[in-house]
Amino acid sequence: MGPMAYEWIDEYLLDKPGVSKDLQADWNWVRYLLGDKMFAAVCLDKQDVPYYITCKLLPQEGELLREQYEDIVPGYYMNKQHWNSIRPTGTVPDETVKHMLEESYRLVLAGFSKKKQRELLGEEV
Repeated sequence: MGPMAYEWIDEYLLDKPGVSKDLQADWNWVRYLLGDKMFAAVCLDKQDVPYYITCKLLPQEGELLREQYEDIVPGYYMNKQHWNSIRPTGTVPDETVKHMLEESYRLVLAGFSKKKQRELLGEEV
């Protein structure tokens, strides 16, 4: 991946239980999946330079963050109520980006059955 402020993202997300990644070639997005559901993506341009990091948030929280940071915008190519995109310029603090990715992971995890959640987290079923 080309230069971006949040170089730790790949390792950070793949460290989470149940996470895998793939490349959505049509869009040139690196997608981070929990089970079979995307919870985050790094959107790459034709030169493979990231131009957005996209993740899911509760609508109210997304709105608050978008008011606070001009580099957080409604989800690019996604449902704008639930998804938010971060420009990887580095103006949004690492801690905020981590929080957003963590929330996205939790929201998507919560969408699975309890049994599936335990499987994804690698807990005894």
